[in-house]
Amino acid sequence: MRTVNPGEFDVDFYASAKGFVRIFMTLVGRIEVIGRENVPLTGPLIIACNHVAYLDPPALGCMSPRPVFYMAKKELFDIFFLGKLIRKLGAFPVDRSRGDTPAMKAALRVLQTGAALGIFPEGTRNPERLVVPQVGVAFLAAVSGATVIPAFVDGTTNAKQFKQITVIFGKPIENKLPRKASREALAKYTDDLMGRIYALRENIDGN
Repeated sequence: MRTVNPGEFDVDFYASAKGFVRIFMTLVGRIEVIGRENVPLTGPLIIACNHVAYLDPPALGCMSPRPVFYMAKKELFDIFFLGKLIRKLGAFPVDRSRGDTPAMKAALRVLQTGAALGIFPEGTRNPERLVVPQVGVAFLAAVSGATVIPAFVDGTTNAKQFKQITVIFGKPIENKLPRKASREALAKYTDDLMGRIYALRENIDGN
């Protein structure tokens, strides 16, 4: 796994950080996982999740049964210490202001090694669901042939109030996209994927 990420992924550091985050989230509040068995343990995988708060990536990662690599906005890598830290955790930069070809190539390299890639299709925090999802997940699925599973994170916006955080992994989506899928096909796949992501809310008590 040390050669998976195009950055500076450290498998031992990742395991330690994952354990710390999980314990921390359990102590300060409550965190539960639903559908953990839906995550394939081997093979290229894309975990596509909603995005409402900064805690979403660590919450998703610490409840996944396998390491999850992320694209992260490039500005984070310019912050002293934080940039090195997230690289060791498997993150690599993406420029959200434009189509970032190097970031997409880096994502493909992660998938080609058989690793799991976590992506937030909305591209940024979107608690009000006002942001139009991007087709990046669909494109990567088409080109790589990776399995895609929807995921939903709830409660991270209320973490300061020690509210429960719930991470839900949905069932794998059959990948019928051709390698050279049309823009229309990618958009349709993305709409279906977002529907599956938000449908996972029904698994949370009270929803």
